[in-house]
Amino acid sequence: MSHAQYSLAELMICACAGAFAEDGEVLATGIGVIPRLAASLAMLSNNPDLLMTDSEAFLLSRPNPIGKRDKEFVQANETWMGFSRIFDNVWGGKRHAMVGPTQVDRFGQANISALGSDYRRPKVQMLGVRGFPGNSICHANSFFIPDHNQRVFVEGECDLVSSIGYNPARLPKGYRLDEIDIRLVVTNLCVMDWQGPQHQLRLLSLHPGVMLDEVVANTGFAIHVPDCLKGDIPVTAAPTPEQLELIRKLDPHNIRAAQLKGNPPGVRAAVQTMEALA
Repeated sequence: MSHAQYSLAELMICACAGAFAEDGEVLATGIGVIPRLAASLAMLSNNPDLLMTDSEAFLLSRPNPIGKRDKEFVQANETWMGFSRIFDNVWGGKRHAMVGPTQVDRFGQANISALGSDYRRPKVQMLGVRGFPGNSICHANSFFIPDHNQRVFVEGECDLVSSIGYNPARLPKGYRLDEIDIRLVVTNLCVMDWQGPQHQLRLLSLHPGVMLDEVVANTGFAIHVPDCLKGDIPVTAAPTPEQLELIRKLDPHNIRAAQLKGNPPGVRAAVQTMEALA
């Protein structure tokens, strides 16, 4: 399949959908357009047991498309799913959320609250920690990063730790490192997880046309590259025609095209890769 046939956004949707493939019957939550489309794609393809809501009050038998819907559209309500039932899933560990942190550090700790060393007078005030503390100790989370750079993957610790990671110094009382469940990390450059030595961030695949040096240069801490992959790093799998057709149905207005600057193709040309490294 040529790069003209799928976009980077579509490649990332399919890569993100892989995060939910082995979950079984859990509540899938995608925060943002690409993660939401990824969770919906997973429900329609690699994990039909996934649970998904309409973001209001109902559990769905089929995920809703995003954007404006026809007057004739009827969502596939399966049962009531109010907030009390949502929290039952959250606290019971039966949820997997794909979130978009502003900062991530080498421990997998994330920040969505504020930037700057002085929390009382932040350089940038953002959302606050929201549900990140409870979510990170209760259920699985994956990260979606649309712009892989050292401002996101920071050299030191996050300016404010909104969610726990594999940092022994910040574990809540009674928790163990093996109870922290951070799954996949999908960026505009690659796919990673936290299964390196001592829960180090580990490279799994490079997107088509991306070189390892670029990933390393844009990450503020060391990434583990398994010896078996050195010299032969896998390329992130291209979307299948079936996946692309499902994505078009889930996003009929092509809102995904506005999620990454310039809506780049899924396969980066060699000249673009060299310019990025210059």
